Amino acid sequence: MEKYVIRGGNPLRGTVDISGAKNAAVAIIPAAIMVRGVCRLENLPQISDTDTLLRVLSYMGASVRTINRSTVELDCTNVKLDSLSEDIWALTRRIRASYYLIGAMLGRFGAACSTMPGGCNFGLRPIDQHIKGLTALGADVRVEGGFIRAAARDGHLHGTKIYLDKVSVGATINIMIAAATAEGVTVIENVAREPHIVDLANFLNSMGADVRGAGTDVIKIRGVKELHGGTYALIPDQIEAGTYMAAVAATGGAVKIANVIPKHLDCISSKLREMNVEIEEGDDYVLVRREGDLRHTNVKTMPYPGFPTDMQPQIGTVLCCASGLSVITEGVWDNRYKYIEELRKMGAQIQVDGRTAFIQGVDRLTGATVRACDLRAGAAVVIAGLAADGVTRVEDIQYIERGYQNIVGKLQALGADIKCVDEPDEPSALRPAWIAG
Repeated sequence: MEKYVIRGGNPLRGTVDISGAKNAAVAIIPAAIMVRGVCRLENLPQISDTDTLLRVLSYMGASVRTINRSTVELDCTNVKLDSLSEDIWALTRRIRASYYLIGAMLGRFGAACSTMPGGCNFGLRPIDQHIKGLTALGADVRVEGGFIRAAARDGHLHGTKIYLDKVSVGATINIMIAAATAEGVTVIENVAREPHIVDLANFLNSMGADVRGAGTDVIKIRGVKELHGGTYALIPDQIEAGTYMAAVAATGGAVKIANVIPKHLDCISSKLREMNVEIEEGDDYVLVRREGDLRHTNVKTMPYPGFPTDMQPQIGTVLCCASGLSVITEGVWDNRYKYIEELRKMGAQIQVDGRTAFIQGVDRLTGATVRACDLRAGAAVVIAGLAADGVTRVEDIQYIERGYQNIVGKLQALGADIKCVDEPDEPSALRPAWIAG
């Protein structure tokens, strides 16, 4: 099995270029189903989630042409509903973003079918707000046998006013996509404000849609008859950038994190500054430097512009290396602390009570065999390995590669001792009792 082998203790130094945003890509690729004509996507991250979605569109009849490592041309003119098959379901069950296909198919065909979302498992993924929004637009939606099926009651969707009972990134995206070609005006209130919500709106508008208010808590969409082809470049990945910022904080050193929008990183930068990490902002980069000891702090995850839940495991690892007692409160998901058991194998002192984690900083973490429980938890144990004494082996790396492009190569370029190896799993029964894991 492939795994990462990390020999920790090296400060990170140099420059790292951030790839396109995963969370924007997994919304924009399904939205391309709505486009009649060639849609050119630039700054697309090379990760397994985007590859899976591109394969889904190809199976549905889309023409997918790779221009270079980060640019793809999609022509969904010939996509058809009757092309849905078990080959497609096998792919959609792997990823959380599969439910965005529902909004796109409804907007294009007036009917849709997809599997329930897969991907990382760190809590329940209710889709009640998705269903509420799509039903308000005039669709009958039912969930049965692991599938979501929907059909517009009179063959097409109609604009309406929708209030989300809970701020939901997924529901905001799904409703936006579906409403882009609905008849009339749709107003969505209490929406998510994340950068990739704005990016999706900008993509839709560049293809001929009329979406206004993205980035605020009210989005207004005036439906158009159809979307046309065009070219669009995705924003940089806020969470990938934050992950490298956290890695520098944990290991020490100085790294220029390039191809970013510094404003998107404000919530992360402010917490790291509280922890004695120096951050200098440029037009399209941040320079992160940590030389002194880390200080403890408290973190509460919240919808944007608050501290992102997708950065909670990474900041948790950094807090393990800080002096004093820190407290994390998870304000989004019910169960995002699976990674803590892995950090305990490395000597972390953490107690969890419901959605709150109490982290007592330790002098050092020590290498161990750990696993990536999910995408961001995987990033957290990689950071722990970089900061730890000795050798860390990270298993189940397929979760990490869902959302990080060339993480091994990028870290190696910064001076990290990390490699991807293919070696057999060690039977736990044969491990000496003193080896963690």
